[in-house]
Amino acid sequence: MPSNTDAGGTGVASQDAAEPQAPGPAPRPESAPVPVPLAPRGCDRPLSEAYDVALLDLDGVVYTGSTAVPGAPEALREAAALGMRHAFVTNNASRTPAAIAAHLTRLGVPATAADVVTSGQAAARLLARRLPPGARVLVVGGNGLRIALRERGLRPVSAFAERPAAVVQGFSPDLSYALLAEGALAVAGGALFVAANADLTLPTARGAEMGNGSLVQAIAAATGHSPVLAGKPEPPPAGRCVTGPCAARLAGLAGLLTPHPRVTSADGAQQCGGWAARLDEDSQRLGLTGSGAPMDGLRALCAATWMSGKVSAAMAAPALAELGFAD
Repeated sequence: MPSNTDAGGTGVASQDAAEPQAPGPAPRPESAPVPVPLAPRGCDRPLSEAYDVALLDLDGVVYTGSTAVPGAPEALREAAALGMRHAFVTNNASRTPAAIAAHLTRLGVPATAADVVTSGQAAARLLARRLPPGARVLVVGGNGLRIALRERGLRPVSAFAERPAAVVQGFSPDLSYALLAEGALAVAGGALFVAANADLTLPTARGAEMGNGSLVQAIAAATGHSPVLAGKPEPPPAGRCVTGPCAARLAGLAGLLTPHPRVTSADGAQQCGGWAARLDEDSQRLGLTGSGAPMDGLRALCAATWMSGKVSAAMAAPALAELGFAD
């Protein structure tokens, strides 16, 4: 959220409010740089100065399993010291906000339950809007999801025989065939089907493991009913992703502490800092030229990827390796 920096002290000023506004569009040469609509937004100050709150994902961003992402706790503590508040948003419904806050604190990121929002809470809120108080909801998931339902006045159950009004599925590493079968019977019998999220994979220290979206497919395939989704939107298809785990970590939360040059477009290339990235249609390779801060090069690559909509990880690999982001 942008800081409230307007002179009157009321309302919220946008990040770009201080920039001078031209009286009208002026003609520009065809080769002159122009802003890129799909590029990461620029900011001439560190984000920790320009914004007062950061909404942060957890899995693969702040931690991977039980281990902190390198540099993440230090960056968050420094940003907090500069006045930036943090809210943690996770699609993992297996734990309660209190348990997640305790995990963050152990990793060196002070947090309370009030700082955490889970997809389990989002699912419970969705169900509470659609069901009467005390309605039975069959939980295909863990304790975090059950507690979230109780907090919304709903009654979690575990069996089709209890005639649930709805089935809610959230990630749980202990999910069993028996519970999936109970959920499938209830959905086939007419119960509302809700999924806390549809992420196909979950980042772990060993690599990408099955996420809730993969597990949801068991009930969906058995019943022919797709769930209503409650959590954050699914990530974009893999074909539009540039970074792997290494690049994502290096490009992570330290970015809160630095300015972010704008990405512009000129002569068919996406430019940031001293770098220019473009897709070579003949070789089907994402090319990168220039020099400067590796993060600026990564931002140019991201913009080129999003503009083309058809760059695979393999096509981007040489350019990422040149920036030092090879996995």
